[in-house]
Amino acid sequence: MTNLMQTRGWAARTGFLLTTAALTLGTFLISSSQAQTLTVLYSFTGGADGAEPLSGLVTDPAGNLYGTTVTGGTPQNQAGVVFKLDATSVETVLATFSGLHGQGADPLGTLVRDSQGNLYGTTLNGGYQNHTGTIFKVPPTGGRVGLHIFAKDGQLDGINPIAGVVLDRKGNLYGTTTAGGTTGYGVIYKLHVTSRRETILHTFTGKWGDGINGFGPLIRDASGNLYGTTLNGGAYGGACGSFPIGCGIVFKMSPAGKEKVLYRFTGGTDGANPEGGLVRDAAGNLYGTTTYGGGGACQNGSFTGCGTVFKVDKTGTETVLHRFTGGTDGANPFAGLVRDGVGNLYGTTYQGGNTGCQSQMGGCGTVFKVDTTGKETVLYSFTGGTDGETPFSGLLRDEAGDLYGTTAAGGVQNKMVCGNSGCGVVFKLTP
Repeated sequence: MTNLMQTRGWAARTGFLLTTAALTLGTFLISSSQAQTLTVLYSFTGGADGAEPLSGLVTDPAGNLYGTTVTGGTPQNQAGVVFKLDATSVETVLATFSGLHGQGADPLGTLVRDSQGNLYGTTLNGGYQNHTGTIFKVPPTGGRVGLHIFAKDGQLDGINPIAGVVLDRKGNLYGTTTAGGTTGYGVIYKLHVTSRRETILHTFTGKWGDGINGFGPLIRDASGNLYGTTLNGGAYGGACGSFPIGCGIVFKMSPAGKEKVLYRFTGGTDGANPEGGLVRDAAGNLYGTTTYGGGGACQNGSFTGCGTVFKVDKTGTETVLHRFTGGTDGANPFAGLVRDGVGNLYGTTYQGGNTGCQSQMGGCGTVFKVDTTGKETVLYSFTGGTDGETPFSGLLRDEAGDLYGTTAAGGVQNKMVCGNSGCGVVFKLTP
Protein backbone atom coordinates (compact mmCIF):
# COMPACT_ATOMS: atom_id res chain seq x y z
CA MET A 1 0.00 0.00 0.00
CA THR A 2 2.84 2.39 0.76
CA ASN A 3 4.03 2.60 -2.83
CA LEU A 4 0.52 3.52 -3.96
CA MET A 5 0.23 6.23 -1.36
CA GLN A 6 3.50 7.83 -2.42
CA THR A 7 1.91 9.26 -5.58
CA ARG A 8 -0.44 11.45 -3.59
CA GLY A 9 -0.22 15.12 -4.60
CA TRP A 10 1.24 14.55 -8.09
CA ALA A 11 -1.53 16.47 -9.85
CA ALA A 12 -0.99 19.48 -7.64
CA ARG A 13 2.75 19.39 -8.30
CA THR A 14 2.42 19.05 -12.07
CA GLY A 15 -0.56 21.38 -12.45
CA PHE A 16 -2.17 18.78 -14.74
CA LEU A 17 -5.83 17.89 -14.31
CA LEU A 18 -8.20 15.71 -16.29
CA THR A 19 -11.92 15.89 -15.69
CA THR A 20 -14.50 13.16 -16.02
CA ALA A 21 -15.65 14.66 -19.31
CA ALA A 22 -12.22 13.98 -20.84
CA LEU A 23 -12.80 10.23 -20.65
CA THR A 24 -14.40 9.01 -23.87
CA LEU A 25 -12.66 5.67 -24.24
CA GLY A 26 -15.64 3.36 -24.28
CA THR A 27 -15.46 -0.25 -23.09
CA PHE A 28 -12.55 -2.64 -23.53
CA LEU A 29 -13.27 -6.33 -23.99
CA ILE A 30 -10.41 -8.66 -23.18
CA SER A 31 -10.82 -12.43 -23.18
CA SER A 32 -8.72 -14.63 -20.91
CA SER A 33 -7.44 -18.11 -21.59
CA GLN A 34 -10.19 -19.42 -19.31
CA ALA A 35 -12.89 -18.03 -21.64
CA GLN A 36 -13.83 -15.33 -19.16
CA THR A 37 -14.58 -11.88 -20.53
CA LEU A 38 -13.30 -8.81 -18.71
CA THR A 39 -15.02 -5.53 -19.45
CA VAL A 40 -13.47 -2.28 -18.26
CA LEU A 41 -16.43 -0.23 -17.07
CA TYR A 42 -14.43 2.86 -16.18
CA SER A 43 -10.80 4.05 -16.29
CA PHE A 44 -9.85 6.74 -13.79
CA THR A 45 -7.96 9.74 -15.13
CA GLY A 46 -6.44 11.02 -11.89
CA GLY A 47 -8.33 14.29 -12.02
CA ALA A 48 -11.59 15.25 -10.35
CA ASP A 49 -12.87 11.72 -11.01
CA GLY A 50 -10.34 10.14 -8.64
CA ALA A 51 -7.36 7.79 -8.88
CA GLU A 52 -6.15 4.54 -7.35
CA PRO A 53 -9.28 2.74 -6.15
CA LEU A 54 -8.17 0.48 -3.30
CA SER A 55 -11.65 -0.40 -2.06
CA GLY A 56 -14.21 -2.86 -3.32
CA LEU A 57 -17.64 -1.99 -4.68
CA VAL A 58 -21.21 -2.02 -3.38
CA THR A 59 -24.38 -1.91 -5.44
CA ASP A 60 -28.00 -0.80 -5.14
CA PRO A 61 -31.22 -2.39 -6.49
CA ALA A 62 -30.89 -0.38 -9.72
CA GLY A 63 -27.44 -1.84 -10.43
CA ASN A 64 -25.41 1.29 -9.73
CA LEU A 65 -21.93 0.70 -8.33
CA TYR A 66 -20.36 2.74 -5.52
CA GLY A 67 -16.75 2.93 -4.37
CA THR A 68 -13.86 5.15 -3.35
CA THR A 69 -10.46 6.19 -4.64
CA VAL A 70 -7.57 6.87 -2.31
CA THR A 71 -6.20 9.79 -4.35
CA GLY A 72 -7.49 12.20 -6.98
CA GLY A 73 -10.25 14.71 -6.44
CA THR A 74 -9.27 18.31 -5.78
CA PRO A 75 -5.96 19.25 -7.43
CA GLN A 76 -4.72 20.95 -4.27
CA ASN A 77 -5.15 17.99 -1.92
CA GLN A 78 -5.54 14.75 -3.90
CA ALA A 79 -7.23 13.07 -0.93
CA GLY A 80 -9.70 10.81 -2.75
CA VAL A 81 -13.36 10.65 -3.74
CA VAL A 82 -16.57 8.65 -3.32
CA PHE A 83 -17.99 7.78 -6.72
CA LYS A 84 -21.08 6.28 -8.32
CA LEU A 85 -21.00 4.38 -11.61
CA ASP A 86 -24.33 3.85 -13.32
CA ALA A 87 -25.39 1.05 -15.65
CA THR A 88 -24.06 2.97 -18.67
CA SER A 89 -20.63 3.47 -16.99
CA VAL A 90 -21.16 7.17 -16.39
CA GLU A 91 -19.30 8.23 -13.26
CA THR A 92 -20.65 10.74 -10.74
CA VAL A 93 -18.42 11.99 -7.92
CA LEU A 94 -20.59 12.07 -4.80
CA ALA A 95 -17.98 13.41 -2.36
CA THR A 96 -14.44 14.75 -2.54
CA PHE A 97 -12.02 14.72 0.40
CA SER A 98 -9.42 17.31 1.29
CA GLY A 99 -8.17 16.38 4.74
CA LEU A 100 -8.62 20.00 5.82
CA HIS A 101 -10.47 21.29 8.90
CA GLY A 102 -11.08 17.83 10.34
CA GLN A 103 -12.26 16.38 7.05
CA GLY A 104 -11.10 12.90 6.13
CA ALA A 105 -8.49 11.92 3.56
CA ASP A 106 -7.59 8.68 1.77
CA PRO A 107 -10.70 6.44 1.96
CA LEU A 108 -9.52 2.83 1.76
CA GLY A 109 -12.29 0.59 3.05
CA THR A 110 -15.27 -0.67 1.08
CA LEU A 111 -18.46 1.31 1.63
CA VAL A 112 -21.66 0.02 3.21
CA ARG A 113 -25.12 1.20 2.08
CA ASP A 114 -28.29 1.42 4.18
CA SER A 115 -31.90 0.97 3.04
CA GLN A 116 -32.29 4.74 2.47
CA GLY A 117 -29.32 4.84 0.12
CA ASN A 118 -26.86 6.47 2.51
CA LEU A 119 -23.25 5.34 2.18
CA TYR A 120 -20.89 4.92 5.15
CA GLY A 121 -17.15 4.55 5.19
CA THR A 122 -13.84 5.47 6.79
CA THR A 123 -10.75 7.43 5.85
CA LEU A 124 -7.25 6.35 6.82
CA ASN A 125 -6.03 9.92 7.28
CA GLY A 126 -7.43 13.39 7.76
CA GLY A 127 -9.33 14.24 10.92
CA TYR A 128 -7.41 15.44 13.96
CA GLN A 129 -4.13 17.10 12.93
CA ASN A 130 -4.78 15.61 9.47
CA HIS A 131 -3.59 12.09 10.22
CA THR A 132 -5.90 10.18 12.59
CA GLY A 133 -8.77 9.16 10.31
CA THR A 134 -12.54 9.60 10.26
CA ILE A 135 -15.93 7.92 9.80
CA PHE A 136 -18.20 9.57 7.23
CA LYS A 137 -21.66 9.37 5.67
CA VAL A 138 -22.58 10.28 2.09
CA PRO A 139 -26.32 10.91 1.44
CA PRO A 140 -27.90 9.65 -1.82
CA THR A 141 -27.76 13.16 -3.28
CA GLY A 142 -24.04 13.47 -2.55
CA GLY A 143 -21.98 15.54 -0.17
CA ARG A 144 -20.15 14.39 2.92
CA VAL A 145 -21.25 14.28 6.56
CA GLY A 146 -18.54 13.74 9.16
CA LEU A 147 -19.71 11.27 11.83
CA HIS A 148 -16.55 10.81 13.90
CA ILE A 149 -12.98 12.09 14.06
CA PHE A 150 -10.61 9.61 15.66
CA ALA A 151 -8.30 10.84 18.43
CA LYS A 152 -10.02 14.20 18.70
CA ASP A 153 -9.91 13.77 22.48
CA GLY A 154 -6.82 11.59 22.63
CA GLN A 155 -5.98 8.29 20.95
CA LEU A 156 -7.95 5.98 23.24
CA ASP A 157 -10.69 5.57 20.61
CA GLY A 158 -8.22 4.36 17.98
CA ILE A 159 -6.60 5.92 14.95
CA ASN A 160 -6.13 5.13 11.25
CA PRO A 161 -8.97 2.81 10.19
CA ILE A 162 -8.04 0.95 7.00
CA ALA A 163 -11.14 -1.24 6.93
CA GLY A 164 -14.64 0.05 6.31
CA VAL A 165 -17.61 -0.49 8.61
CA VAL A 166 -20.47 -2.96 9.02
CA LEU A 167 -23.99 -1.72 9.79
CA ASP A 168 -26.66 -3.31 11.99
CA ARG A 169 -30.43 -2.79 11.85
CA LYS A 170 -30.40 -0.29 14.70
CA GLY A 171 -28.10 2.11 12.90
CA ASN A 172 -24.85 1.17 14.62
CA LEU A 173 -21.57 0.98 12.74
CA TYR A 174 -18.77 -1.42 13.73
CA GLY A 175 -15.15 -1.39 12.64
CA THR A 176 -11.49 -1.67 13.57
CA THR A 177 -8.50 0.65 13.66
CA THR A 178 -4.91 -0.23 12.90
CA ALA A 179 -3.50 1.74 15.83
CA GLY A 180 -4.47 3.80 18.86
CA GLY A 181 -6.35 2.70 21.94
CA THR A 182 -4.74 2.37 25.35
CA THR A 183 -2.06 0.07 23.95
CA GLY A 184 -1.45 1.75 20.58
CA TYR A 185 -2.32 -1.50 18.77
CA GLY A 186 -5.83 -0.63 17.61
CA VAL A 187 -9.41 -1.19 18.72
CA ILE A 188 -12.79 -2.62 17.76
CA TYR A 189 -15.37 0.17 17.96
CA LYS A 190 -19.10 0.77 17.71
CA LEU A 191 -20.59 4.07 16.54
CA HIS A 192 -24.25 4.99 16.79
CA VAL A 193 -25.02 6.95 13.63
CA THR A 194 -27.73 9.20 15.07
CA SER A 195 -26.04 10.18 18.34
CA ARG A 196 -22.51 9.81 16.92
CA ARG A 197 -21.49 8.24 20.22
CA GLU A 198 -18.55 5.85 19.97
CA THR A 199 -18.07 2.83 22.24
CA ILE A 200 -14.82 0.87 22.41
CA LEU A 201 -15.71 -2.83 22.40
CA HIS A 202 -12.16 -4.17 22.59
CA THR A 203 -8.62 -2.81 22.67
CA PHE A 204 -6.06 -5.10 21.05
CA THR A 205 -3.21 -5.87 23.44
CA GLY A 206 -1.09 -8.52 21.74
CA LYS A 207 -0.86 -10.23 25.14
CA TRP A 208 -1.88 -13.82 25.75
CA GLY A 209 -2.18 -14.42 22.04
CA ASP A 210 -4.43 -11.46 21.29
CA GLY A 211 -4.01 -9.76 17.92
CA ILE A 212 -2.81 -6.29 17.02
CA ASN A 213 -3.46 -4.00 14.05
CA GLY A 214 -6.99 -4.53 12.74
CA PHE A 215 -6.72 -4.25 8.94
CA GLY A 216 -9.65 -6.27 7.62
CA PRO A 217 -13.35 -5.38 7.79
CA LEU A 218 -15.70 -7.05 10.25
CA ILE A 219 -18.66 -9.28 9.46
CA ARG A 220 -21.69 -9.79 11.68
CA ASP A 221 -23.95 -12.82 12.13
CA ALA A 222 -27.68 -12.91 12.90
CA SER A 223 -26.99 -13.11 16.65
CA GLY A 224 -24.85 -9.99 16.63
CA ASN A 225 -21.47 -11.67 16.91
CA LEU A 226 -18.61 -9.97 15.07
CA TYR A 227 -15.80 -11.79 13.24
CA GLY A 228 -12.56 -10.40 11.90
CA THR A 229 -8.79 -10.64 11.53
CA THR A 230 -5.73 -8.73 12.66
CA LEU A 231 -2.61 -8.24 10.60
CA ASN A 232 -0.23 -9.05 13.46
CA GLY A 233 -0.25 -10.44 16.97
CA GLY A 234 -1.21 -13.94 18.00
CA ALA A 235 1.54 -16.55 18.07
CA TYR A 236 5.06 -15.34 18.82
CA GLY A 237 8.49 -16.72 18.16
CA GLY A 238 9.90 -18.49 15.13
CA ALA A 239 8.78 -17.07 11.82
CA CYS A 240 6.42 -14.58 13.46
CA GLY A 241 9.02 -12.80 15.54
CA SER A 242 8.86 -11.81 19.17
CA PHE A 243 6.20 -9.72 20.90
CA PRO A 244 4.47 -7.63 19.63
CA ILE A 245 4.85 -8.69 16.01
CA GLY A 246 3.16 -12.05 15.39
CA CYS A 247 1.48 -13.29 12.21
CA GLY A 248 -2.13 -12.34 12.91
CA ILE A 249 -5.31 -13.93 14.23
CA VAL A 250 -8.92 -14.77 13.41
CA PHE A 251 -11.27 -13.63 16.19
CA LYS A 252 -14.90 -13.61 17.28
CA MET A 253 -16.52 -10.96 19.47
CA SER A 254 -19.80 -11.55 21.27
CA PRO A 255 -22.54 -8.86 21.46
CA ALA A 256 -21.43 -8.34 25.06
CA GLY A 257 -17.96 -7.36 23.87
CA LYS A 258 -16.07 -10.53 24.82
CA GLU A 259 -13.33 -11.40 22.32
CA LYS A 260 -12.32 -15.00 21.55
CA VAL A 261 -9.28 -15.82 19.44
CA LEU A 262 -10.31 -18.58 17.04
CA TYR A 263 -6.96 -19.09 15.32
CA ARG A 264 -3.38 -17.78 15.53
CA PHE A 265 -1.27 -17.91 12.36
CA THR A 266 2.27 -19.21 12.73
CA GLY A 267 3.85 -17.95 9.51
CA GLY A 268 4.45 -21.45 8.21
CA THR A 269 2.37 -23.41 5.73
CA ASP A 270 -0.78 -22.11 7.48
CA GLY A 271 -0.17 -18.55 6.26
CA ALA A 272 0.66 -15.18 7.77
CA ASN A 273 -0.74 -11.65 7.91
CA PRO A 274 -4.46 -11.73 7.01
CA GLU A 275 -5.17 -8.25 5.64
CA GLY A 276 -8.66 -8.94 4.28
CA GLY A 277 -11.90 -9.76 6.02
CA LEU A 278 -13.84 -13.00 6.33
CA VAL A 279 -16.87 -14.63 4.78
CA ARG A 280 -19.05 -17.08 6.75
CA ASP A 281 -21.16 -20.02 5.60
CA ALA A 282 -24.41 -21.34 7.09
CA ALA A 283 -22.53 -23.88 9.22
CA GLY A 284 -20.44 -21.14 10.84
CA ASN A 285 -17.19 -21.84 8.99
CA LEU A 286 -15.06 -18.80 8.21
CA TYR A 287 -13.06 -18.29 5.00
CA GLY A 288 -10.35 -15.76 4.25
CA THR A 289 -6.90 -15.10 2.84
CA THR A 290 -3.43 -14.40 4.19
CA THR A 291 -1.18 -12.07 2.25
CA TYR A 292 1.99 -14.01 3.07
CA GLY A 293 3.04 -17.38 4.42
CA GLY A 294 2.10 -20.76 3.08
CA GLY A 295 5.54 -21.53 1.63
CA GLY A 296 6.59 -20.84 -1.93
CA ALA A 297 8.69 -18.38 -3.86
CA CYS A 298 7.72 -15.14 -2.10
CA GLN A 299 9.83 -13.80 0.74
CA ASN A 300 8.63 -11.48 3.50
CA GLY A 301 11.00 -10.97 6.39
CA SER A 302 11.70 -14.21 8.20
CA PHE A 303 9.03 -16.33 6.54
CA THR A 304 8.26 -17.42 2.99
CA GLY A 305 5.09 -17.75 1.04
CA CYS A 306 2.85 -15.91 -1.38
CA GLY A 307 -0.29 -16.20 0.72
CA THR A 308 -3.11 -18.66 1.25
CA VAL A 309 -6.85 -19.22 1.06
CA PHE A 310 -7.97 -20.72 4.38
CA LYS A 311 -10.95 -22.07 6.28
CA VAL A 312 -11.40 -21.91 10.07
CA ASP A 313 -14.21 -24.04 11.47
CA LYS A 314 -16.23 -23.45 14.65
CA THR A 315 -13.71 -25.37 16.74
CA GLY A 316 -10.84 -23.16 15.61
CA THR A 317 -9.28 -25.73 13.30
CA GLU A 318 -7.67 -24.20 10.20
CA THR A 319 -7.58 -25.85 6.79
CA VAL A 320 -5.51 -24.33 3.99
CA LEU A 321 -7.53 -24.60 0.78
CA HIS A 322 -4.87 -23.13 -1.52
CA ARG A 323 -1.27 -21.95 -1.20
CA PHE A 324 -0.24 -19.40 -3.83
CA THR A 325 3.05 -20.12 -5.54
CA GLY A 326 3.75 -16.68 -6.99
CA GLY A 327 3.46 -17.99 -10.54
CA THR A 328 0.48 -17.99 -12.85
CA ASP A 329 -1.82 -18.86 -9.93
CA GLY A 330 -1.23 -15.45 -8.34
CA ALA A 331 0.51 -14.03 -5.29
CA ASN A 332 -0.31 -11.89 -2.26
CA PRO A 333 -4.09 -11.62 -1.84
CA PHE A 334 -4.75 -8.45 0.14
CA ALA A 335 -8.54 -8.69 0.19
CA GLY A 336 -11.09 -11.18 1.47
CA LEU A 337 -13.36 -13.49 -0.50
CA VAL A 338 -16.92 -13.76 -1.79
CA ARG A 339 -18.77 -17.06 -1.78
CA ASP A 340 -21.47 -18.38 -4.13
CA GLY A 341 -24.45 -20.58 -3.30
CA VAL A 342 -22.58 -23.86 -3.78
CA GLY A 343 -19.51 -22.90 -1.78
CA ASN A 344 -17.06 -21.68 -4.42
CA LEU A 345 -14.82 -18.83 -3.27
CA TYR A 346 -13.72 -15.89 -5.43
CA GLY A 347 -10.97 -13.36 -4.82
CA THR A 348 -8.06 -11.36 -6.19
CA THR A 349 -4.29 -11.40 -5.86
CA TYR A 350 -2.25 -8.24 -5.95
CA GLN A 351 0.59 -9.83 -7.92
CA GLY A 352 1.33 -13.02 -9.84
CA GLY A 353 -0.47 -14.19 -12.92
CA ASN A 354 0.65 -12.90 -16.30
CA THR A 355 4.45 -13.07 -16.46
CA GLY A 356 4.36 -10.72 -19.44
CA CYS A 357 2.86 -7.95 -17.33
CA GLN A 358 3.98 -4.55 -18.53
CA SER A 359 5.06 -3.01 -15.23
CA GLN A 360 5.24 -5.79 -12.60
CA MET A 361 7.89 -8.46 -13.11
CA GLY A 362 6.02 -10.66 -10.65
CA GLY A 363 2.76 -10.32 -12.54
CA CYS A 364 -0.04 -7.77 -12.44
CA GLY A 365 -2.47 -9.80 -10.36
CA THR A 366 -5.35 -12.19 -10.91
CA VAL A 367 -8.99 -12.95 -10.29
CA PHE A 368 -9.32 -16.51 -9.00
CA LYS A 369 -11.83 -19.13 -7.96
CA VAL A 370 -11.28 -21.88 -5.35
CA ASP A 371 -13.87 -24.66 -5.39
CA THR A 372 -15.04 -26.79 -2.48
CA THR A 373 -12.24 -29.33 -3.07
CA GLY A 374 -9.56 -26.63 -2.90
CA LYS A 375 -8.90 -26.54 -6.64
CA GLU A 376 -7.90 -23.07 -7.82
CA THR A 377 -8.82 -21.70 -11.25
CA VAL A 378 -7.42 -18.41 -12.47
CA LEU A 379 -10.36 -16.62 -14.05
CA TYR A 380 -8.34 -13.66 -15.30
CA SER A 381 -4.73 -12.42 -15.31
CA PHE A 382 -4.26 -8.68 -15.65
CA THR A 383 -1.80 -7.47 -18.27
CA GLY A 384 -1.00 -4.02 -16.88
CA GLY A 385 -2.49 -2.31 -19.93
CA THR A 386 -5.94 -0.83 -20.40
CA ASP A 387 -7.42 -3.77 -18.47
CA GLY A 388 -5.77 -2.64 -15.21
CA GLU A 389 -3.25 -4.11 -12.80
CA THR A 390 -2.72 -4.91 -9.13
CA PRO A 391 -6.21 -5.42 -7.68
CA PHE A 392 -5.98 -4.46 -4.01
CA SER A 393 -9.64 -4.99 -3.14
CA GLY A 394 -12.06 -7.89 -3.17
CA LEU A 395 -14.96 -8.66 -5.46
CA LEU A 396 -18.69 -8.07 -5.69
CA ARG A 397 -20.76 -10.90 -7.17
CA ASP A 398 -24.26 -10.47 -8.61
CA GLU A 399 -27.07 -13.01 -8.99
CA ALA A 400 -26.00 -13.82 -12.55
CA GLY A 401 -22.53 -14.78 -11.35
CA ASP A 402 -20.78 -11.72 -12.78
CA LEU A 403 -17.88 -10.38 -10.71
CA TYR A 404 -17.11 -6.68 -10.22
CA GLY A 405 -13.98 -5.12 -8.82
CA THR A 406 -11.29 -2.46 -9.06
CA THR A 407 -7.60 -2.35 -9.79
CA ALA A 408 -5.27 0.08 -8.06
CA ALA A 409 -3.37 0.86 -11.26
CA GLY A 410 -3.51 0.34 -15.01
CA GLY A 411 -6.12 1.70 -17.36
CA VAL A 412 -5.52 5.12 -18.89
CA GLN A 413 -1.80 5.36 -19.63
CA ASN A 414 -1.22 9.01 -18.82
CA LYS A 415 2.31 9.39 -17.47
CA MET A 416 1.78 13.06 -16.57
CA VAL A 417 -0.84 12.09 -13.99
CA CYS A 418 -0.51 8.51 -12.80
CA GLY A 419 2.99 7.61 -13.94
CA ASN A 420 3.67 4.54 -16.03
CA SER A 421 0.95 2.43 -14.45
CA GLY A 422 -2.31 4.30 -14.96
CA CYS A 423 -4.85 5.43 -12.38
CA GLY A 424 -6.87 2.24 -12.00
CA VAL A 425 -10.13 0.83 -13.37
CA VAL A 426 -13.53 -0.57 -12.45
CA PHE A 427 -14.06 -3.93 -14.16
CA LYS A 428 -16.69 -6.60 -14.72
CA LEU A 429 -15.78 -10.25 -15.27
CA THR A 430 -18.38 -12.36 -17.00
CA PRO A 431 -18.23 -16.19 -17.02
